[in-house]
Amino acid sequence: MIPLRIFISSVQKEFAGERKALVDYLRNDPLMRHFFEGFLFEEIPASDRRPDKVYLDEVERCDIYVGLFGKDYGAEDETELSPTEREFDHATALGKHRLIFLKNMDSSVRHPKMRALIGKAETGLIRRRFDTQEELVIGLYAGLVEYLEDKELLRFGPFDAAPCEGATLDDLDTERMIRLIRTARRIRQFPLDENTPPEDLLRHLNLLNKERLTNAAVLLFGKAPQRFLISSEIKCAHFHGTQVAKPIPSYQVYKGTVFDLVDQAVDFVLSKVARSIGTRAESIEVPTAYEIPKEVVSEAIVNAVVHRDYTDNSSVQVMLFSDRLDVMNSGRLPPLLTVEKLRIPHESVPGNPLLAESMYLHGYIERMGTGTVDMIRRCAAASLSEPEFVASGNFVTTIRRPDYATQLARVQAGDQAVVQAGGTPESQPDAGVQEGVQEGVQAVLSDKEIAMLQVCIDGAVTGAMLLHALGYPSRTRNFRTWLDRLLKEDLLEMTDPDRPRSPNQKYRLTDKGHAVVENLRAEETES
Repeated sequence: MIPLRIFISSVQKEFAGERKALVDYLRNDPLMRHFFEGFLFEEIPASDRRPDKVYLDEVERCDIYVGLFGKDYGAEDETELSPTEREFDHATALGKHRLIFLKNMDSSVRHPKMRALIGKAETGLIRRRFDTQEELVIGLYAGLVEYLEDKELLRFGPFDAAPCEGATLDDLDTERMIRLIRTARRIRQFPLDENTPPEDLLRHLNLLNKERLTNAAVLLFGKAPQRFLISSEIKCAHFHGTQVAKPIPSYQVYKGTVFDLVDQAVDFVLSKVARSIGTRAESIEVPTAYEIPKEVVSEAIVNAVVHRDYTDNSSVQVMLFSDRLDVMNSGRLPPLLTVEKLRIPHESVPGNPLLAESMYLHGYIERMGTGTVDMIRRCAAASLSEPEFVASGNFVTTIRRPDYATQLARVQAGDQAVVQAGGTPESQPDAGVQEGVQEGVQAVLSDKEIAMLQVCIDGAVTGAMLLHALGYPSRTRNFRTWLDRLLKEDLLEMTDPDRPRSPNQKYRLTDKGHAVVENLRAEETES
């Protein structure tokens, strides 16, 4: 926001030190300098304007007028008024917010016109008295905090409970409210039914603040939440390497309600990681296991959305690297909660409790503070490293991915588990099991590698044909990495392996590669 301008009156020498102390405080205090900009008459560059015209113009420009009244009245102009009184009168006529500070002293020593000015300022104004500069600074702080509270620029409760400026019931999607009620009745024994008027649901969930929509109401049910809360989005990026580097292979910015954000970000991650697919031996649905359990991905992203600091301009960031998943948000841990405590059952202290309550009702989170513990347990069950939590400025959750060789080995070795699930003798996997293994191998491959295999389905092709299929004019480091990996994993083979750099070299599918491509085609046909 643009800092509010404060005009500090009185050009007489009586308060020279106090006025400078106030401006120094406004410019150096971390809170005050965010909201306010102090102004001193002496800082105006020399000009050909009359001094009285200059300071009255500055009164017009200011948002807050601060008057320092003491002993002296000041030099009088042709109308027999001092600059101090003219400034005060002008600020009053313009309806400026005024703060008046009186120097403690016996009234008899004040100039008669100063006593009269103080009497004029008594009407409708709260005056604060001070003896020292320190007391004056404290008084100004108290007055400005009251102003910020009154203007709702400063809040002491959670962000999600604050009113959302300009939002009305027409900005909410009633269908989203009905979906929450329907789900909450099914899984949480929610007392309201689907015919509940929107206002009654909002009151029940404490989503109204003095009959105005809260930020939480807009984030949960808004038709376009980012119209009011622009940073309430999730940025997702996928990098082939281990560091942030351009060009970014895949980048998405998701908008919508907090439920939309979580669903879209989880889908983004799961579409980029390896998955192994079992058989239909037990049900018509094919079981799917991701290299990072879906519940772990979801918990990390939900935590970021619920606990983030929405007053910060940064968005939640979900970054998938070749070796890890990082989920970052601008929130901080509550004072009594530490990173170490996240590894054991702990009290749940959400940064945005109203958001957390509705996401609990919708089944996205639990109340007991076991989410991070559950993440650790699920990662251990999937043979992954324990999630890492870092609270330094931003809060970052890091989930380590298995390396490529481990992924492929797990898929290929996992046929025993699939066999046991299907009830087939362990020593002789049936065709359905082998199909599941091939689907798993296919899932480990990147989209580019799958595209390279598909080019070879009708016979041997040159390197130039592979490059053309991927849209590359020449061999890049990524292209060489993909090609080497397909050769190493026995999915492609050279037509002239004894001369790998032969200008006549071509590449063709192995039996294993054929199985992967045929399985992919069968999967596409079914879908």
